[in-house]
Amino acid sequence: MIPNIVRGRRVGGLLRYLYGPGRREEHVNPRLVAAWDGAGPLGALEPPAGREGRRDFRALTEVLEQPVRSGRNPPAKPVWHCSLRTDPSDRPLSDAQWARIVGEVMAQVGLAPHGDAGAVRWVAVRHGADHIHIVATLVRQDRRTAWARNDRWRAQAACRDLEERYGLHQVGAAATARRRPTAAEVNKARRLSRPESDRDVLRREARFAAAAAGPAEEFFALLRDTGLLVRPRMSSTRPGEVTGYSIAINRPDPIWYGGGRLASDLTLPSLRARWQLAPPPLPDDGRDLIAQVTRMVTAAGTTEIGMCDLLFVAARQVPGPGRRRILLRAADALDRAARPRRTQPARTHADLQGLVRMLYLTGQLADDRNTVAVLQLLAAIARLASALADLHDAHRQLHDARDAREAARLLRAAARSPHPGTRPLTPRRDRRDQPPAADPRARGT
Repeated sequence: MIPNIVRGRRVGGLLRYLYGPGRREEHVNPRLVAAWDGAGPLGALEPPAGREGRRDFRALTEVLEQPVRSGRNPPAKPVWHCSLRTDPSDRPLSDAQWARIVGEVMAQVGLAPHGDAGAVRWVAVRHGADHIHIVATLVRQDRRTAWARNDRWRAQAACRDLEERYGLHQVGAAATARRRPTAAEVNKARRLSRPESDRDVLRREARFAAAAAGPAEEFFALLRDTGLLVRPRMSSTRPGEVTGYSIAINRPDPIWYGGGRLASDLTLPSLRARWQLAPPPLPDDGRDLIAQVTRMVTAAGTTEIGMCDLLFVAARQVPGPGRRRILLRAADALDRAARPRRTQPARTHADLQGLVRMLYLTGQLADDRNTVAVLQLLAAIARLASALADLHDAHRQLHDARDAREAARLLRAAARSPHPGTRPLTPRRDRRDQPPAADPRARGT
């Protein structure tokens, strides 16, 4: 859940926008769902609609602005506006749940502590399924100014607690965290009927190229082979040296994304540090790579990031379009579950990375003669994903546990049929895929 806080001067103008149609007619059924302690029934505060459907905001504006007009030292921008948005993968929340969430945020920010009868006046307006808006005035009812110091940090901390309590997507920064699509990117994809945002597509292609490539030139070549536009960034102080890159989908007026905008471990310096680690030698017979990778996966339980790299490569090479689609979904799910939480031991990850690159270069994953070995490998990664889900459950990282469990389900489906090229596979659910019973905090009660 992501809070966004801005300050303003006019309550009436903000209320008219929140109750209006929105910039793209996205505001649906705007209504009050919560207000300050002592505000009375929400129905009495709701702006009434006239004959032509136009609402009258004068009464609500008046009651919100009254403490500001009588305040001892009101701020220049007395309107505090905070929007809260859930992740697209989260379940819809009821009005009552949003009301409790808003009350907790206002209390933890310090503007309206529980039981404080003299706190600021505020209302919460809902006009969409996945977000809500809080409108407050920064003068308390006892005429003192509420300066809302550290409000952004406090709101973030409140949201982290509420995510765990309600079983929502847990937003957390980490050294290898993926960059989530912005609301504008998600809305654009929906508007154009695209299944996912450009950022998600580009990150997946960069993950594959990073796992399969060696030096930067080969990385750029693989990206171009997939049909993407690639723009290396040259050093401004050392002529001829490439210091970064941007990629874009080949469309009119392409939108460019640097590696750091996709994920912090996809910057060119991070990739070069990874590629500099020497790959391990080939097995003695040069043909047993899949078995060697399977043994490494089975023996080492701390190589989730390497498993992601392996799945991104396998999704391009294994026979059968159905299995490739499933592996691509599994790779995305395991990437979400593994990368934000862990940093792998450098040598262990390098060993597996070297083997993944050799699997890509030798094409053994695409060889029909290796079908049984490939299925055994996928089953081993599925067991690792299940173990990762149990670990996240133990730490109450509910969203990461769900992603890891989804990856395990998809991998078991991909490993189920012994004939990879016959027909597309349909993942089936079984009892092992169901999350454990959540406690009342996870249900949002």
